Amino acid sequence: MDISKEEYISSLINDLKNVKYIMPDDIPNIDLYMDQVTTFMDKHLKSSKRYSEDKLLTKTMINNYTKNELLPPPDKKKYTKEHMFLLIFIYYFKNILSISDIQSIFNPLTERYYGGKSDIGLEEIYGEIFRLEKEQTEALTKDMIRKMTKAKESFEFVKNKDDRDFLSMFSFICILCFDVYMRKHVIEQIIDNSLKTDVESDAKDPSNNSKEGKENPKKAVSTENVKKNNVKDTNGNSNNK
Repeated sequence: MDISKEEYISSLINDLKNVKYIMPDDIPNIDLYMDQVTTFMDKHLKSSKRYSEDKLLTKTMINNYTKNELLPPPDKKKYTKEHMFLLIFIYYFKNILSISDIQSIFNPLTERYYGGKSDIGLEEIYGEIFRLEKEQTEALTKDMIRKMTKAKESFEFVKNKDDRDFLSMFSFICILCFDVYMRKHVIEQIIDNSLKTDVESDAKDPSNNSKEGKENPKKAVSTENVKKNNVKDTNGNSNNK
């Protein structure tokens, strides 16, 4: 890896320390219309764009998030501060996880903490996650520098300098990709073996669903009816009417 490329990558890594986040206090305390939401997100996250013409958040995206139950519906076309916290999480998650995986994470999150259902609110949760991420920035930066050094030391046996520089750069990319792959694999295992189990447990134990520890009887009856109506006969035909 030649000096110019090494310096360039080093500058990219060091720039991680200056990545801008949406701080909890940045989010307005008033409800916003969809246009205001997209404008706010574009203003505060524009530094994370890969290309200047990239759209961080569009009306279609927001509608799809609501349709896929990642985001609770707006109240009279307005989005609350809690909606904003969820949209920020979605923005980061969607670059790594599938919509179905994000659903598996968000379903228990919104069921437990959205809309004042718990003593802990989404604002408090977002603030704590934000604090943890800021603490990790320095460690992640140092880790990437170590990976770059390891990649630079690879392919030393290649005599041609251009080939050696290219292969060491390729090595660095592979190391980073493998790191992402392993982390994603762990996340998926947690979702499949822990989060989904927790959701099933909550479904069986209504006391976990609200402050009062009471399940909505109408919802329980509705769910039971759905189960009964969806029973299939021996030919695989649904009895759902």
